[in-house]
Amino acid sequence: MFKLRAMTALVLVAAILAILFLAPPSLAFAFFALVAVVGAWEWGGLVGGGAFWRRGFPLLVMAACGVLYLLPEIRIRLWLGAALFWLLLVPVWFRYRWPLKGNFQALVIGLLLLLPTWAALVRIYDLGPVRLLAVMGLVWVADIAAYLTGRAFGRHKLAPAISPGKTWEGAAGAVLAVQVYGFALAAAFKLDIAYVPYAGLLLLLTAASIAGDLFESLIKRQAGVKDSSALLPGHGGVLDRIDSLTSTLPLTALALSFVYP
Repeated sequence: MFKLRAMTALVLVAAILAILFLAPPSLAFAFFALVAVVGAWEWGGLVGGGAFWRRGFPLLVMAACGVLYLLPEIRIRLWLGAALFWLLLVPVWFRYRWPLKGNFQALVIGLLLLLPTWAALVRIYDLGPVRLLAVMGLVWVADIAAYLTGRAFGRHKLAPAISPGKTWEGAAGAVLAVQVYGFALAAAFKLDIAYVPYAGLLLLLTAASIAGDLFESLIKRQAGVKDSSALLPGHGGVLDRIDSLTSTLPLTALALSFVYP
């Protein structure tokens, strides 16, 4: 299993780097849309599984990506909606654990997960592939640090009813690692930052990263499955790999929209 996971990870990393740095922008945007469409197909399997959810919902997401490409001025509204969802609604959702079973609520939440993420991928990529890779790296740093710190020091469960393996110690490790990573990036790129607000933004993005992971874990637990699909050998599905990105990328794009209007 480890070899399979490692091989899949290497292929994914190579594909991402090729898309970001070798492919033309049009192909990169198409790849981002493909990720959203496959994510929509997996979401349909988690919340419904019927004809609409397996075929209609991915087509709806594909069409919406096209509209967002043609009308970039509405993207910021999506990011604002995503920010309200992740910062205000999701914490309450963790408390009540509302079910999503092929209803209108599942449709709205699926769109909120996928469309702001696609729009954020496009926007941050427009600012430079290195910036997009740096933001994705933040999520990876948080995930790896939480895992390693949790295994070494984890004693207190973060959300035992949703994801028993996650601990408060792991979350603290993620916060510390992202702070180091974020300020190292600021130094490397010679960014002119206000230290306290920047540290606060890094903390918010780390919390959002954890929330994205937990939210997908909750939906999978309600669906009674371990992975969103089996498309990526050893890694589950696309949603399993982008769960934290669905929360962090829209918030990052929203923050960047004030710096690069």
